[in-house]
Amino acid sequence: MTTPDCYACSKEAEFDALPPRECVVHDEHWRVAHAFNSAVPGWLVLLPRRHVAAVHDLTDAEASALGMWQVTLSRALRSVTGCTKTYVVQFAEAEGFAHVHFHIVPRMADLQPEHRGPGVFELLRRPEQERVAASCADRVAQFLRAHLHLQGRPNAQ
Repeated sequence: MTTPDCYACSKEAEFDALPPRECVVHDEHWRVAHAFNSAVPGWLVLLPRRHVAAVHDLTDAEASALGMWQVTLSRALRSVTGCTKTYVVQFAEAEGFAHVHFHIVPRMADLQPEHRGPGVFELLRRPEQERVAASCADRVAQFLRAHLHLQGRPNAQ
């Protein structure tokens, strides 16, 4: 089930035509995308493949896969980006983005103190010239796919 005014659902409706940055990897329950408008290469978004507006509405199968995806993606980001840790955050409150989604953000060792913790969301509001270009997000997605494929993760080609 998709919802017409939902950004995540609109991308799911185009699933077979998505560029690497919009479908880094997936399974039957979840799709991973590189965040747009981010100044952080590797900022990922983990989205259920059906419309879900609250975490408590996840099925048991979706919930079970969620934890594995969060850890798997965090490990992959550490290997690919060299990050110190990852932040995993979920709000799903913005207009058009009420579809549950989890931000999985690589936190680099040199991240400025004002951008640590919740301050990292300021890096989604940077001027366009500071944002990760689509071509860069596609390359990061391809590196992550290759890494996950080597780790035996399905749907990472």
